[in-house]
Formats: sequence, C-alpha cells, structure tokens
Amino acid sequence: MEINRYIEHTLLKADASKQQINELCQQAIKYDFLAVCINPTWVSYCKELLKDKHPMVCTVIGFPLGATSTAAKVQEAKAAVIDGADELDMVINIGYLKSGMYKEVVRDISAVVMAAQNNVVKVIIETCLLTDDEKRLACQAVLKAKAALVKTSTGFSTAGATVADVALMKEVVKEEAGIKAAGGVANLDDFYAMVKAGATRIGTSKGVALMEMLKGCPTEIKGDY
Repeated sequence: MEINRYIEHTLLKADASKQQINELCQQAIKYDFLAVCINPTWVSYCKELLKDKHPMVCTVIGFPLGATSTAAKVQEAKAAVIDGADELDMVINIGYLKSGMYKEVVRDISAVVMAAQNNVVKVIIETCLLTDDEKRLACQAVLKAKAALVKTSTGFSTAGATVADVALMKEVVKEEAGIKAAGGVANLDDFYAMVKAGATRIGTSKGVALMEMLKGCPTEIKGDY
C-alpha cells in the first residue's frame, strides 16, 4: 500500500480556523491521503470540499476526554453521520475502565457503533493513561463491541503512540480489528516502526512533512522496511 493511503491528515486543535481546515483538505487532495480528521463542527464543510475526491472525512466523538455520557456520544455520532462523516473516532470512558467497569465500557462503545449506522468506528483508548492489562481489556472491549479499529491516543493527553503499545494492541486484536497509531508520528522512522508493529492507519498532523521526506524514496510500504 502507498504510504499516503495510511495517513489520516489531522487538525483537532480548538483554535483551528476555517482557512486552516480548507488548507488541510486541499493538502489531503494533493497528496491523496486516506482521510482528514477534524472536529465535528467542520464535518459538513469538509464533506463539501472533498466531494468526489478520495480522502474520507473522519471526526471525533466524546473528544478528548471520553467522559461525556453515552447518550451524548450517541447524539454526537448521529449528528456527525448526518453531516457526512465517513468515519468516527470515539474516546472510551477511561474512568469506567480504570474503575473496573468493563461492561459499561463495552456498552458505551457499542452504542456509538450502532449510532454510526455501519460507518467505521475507531475507538481511542488513550494508552498513556492505562496499564498494560488495562490496554488489553480496552482492546478486548473494542472487539466485543464490534468496532472496526482501536486507536492509541487523542494526542491531547500525556503522550501519544508508542511502538510497544501498537505491538501490544496487535497481540490482542490480531486480524479482528485495525490499529490506528496517533500522536507523535513525526518522521519516516516513526512511521515505518508503527506499521511494522501492526498499525494499519497513521493519524498525524505531519502528513505533508512526511510526504516531503519521501522525495526520492520509495513511497510504497514493503515487507522489508
């Protein structure tokens, strides 16, 4: 697969302007990125900008804390789908997981998966806040709730994706779900290491920089990186 088709070109900052969102979409078109990932308020705008283009529109639910109620996440997911979102990245209720409330975590994810109406749901587990055992439980919850991918991080907490976390997640989900590594993928070494560990998507605000680094280099992921 071409490297650009791993990338979800991301801008989730609170102060992102309409002009910056426009630029993000134009860059996604230019480099043929897999998707843009933006806050819900920009979904309909991005959908119009990307009409008849390859990049998908991905947005976030319960972001960045995951601590909103399940009902709120469901309504947010439904609104995002109506606005044209192709994929939804939801944050788990981290407090539930830390409290041992596993069934509630599964229910929270399942409700968003149902609200997504067959659109892809990725589940952000915020690995930097979890023990390894909690990461495994979170991944198992993602599988039980039938979400499509598990995602490492929001990029707004204490740390982003690590190769070790991606490898741990891969051990749990195997081929049953994809893995999105997000936060901290800033160079080609990071990129290749994440993919080798099992990442099937890369969420990054450095997509353009990564493509510029590729000039004169192979652009396709091979088995011997």
